Amino acid sequence: MISYEPFYKTIKEKNISTYKLINTYGISRSLIDRLKHNKPISTVTLNDLCSILECRVEDILIYIKDE
Repeated sequence: MISYEPFYKTIKEKNISTYKLINTYGISRSLIDRLKHNKPISTVTLNDLCSILECRVEDILIYIKDE
C-alpha cells in the first residue's frame, strides 16, 4: 500500500498549507482528497508535487507492505 503520510509532514515542515497549494500552485482539491485517502496519483502529479515542494519522492509517499 502507498501512504502519503510523508506528504503532510513535508508541507508542515515547509510551512505550506493545502490552501496555499490549491490557490497559489493550482493543485486541485480532488488531488488533495486523493492524497488524504491514499488513492493512486500519477507520476506526473508526483513530479509536480516534488517540484513545488522542492523535495524527493520519499518526502511525499511511502510504501507499506500489505500483511
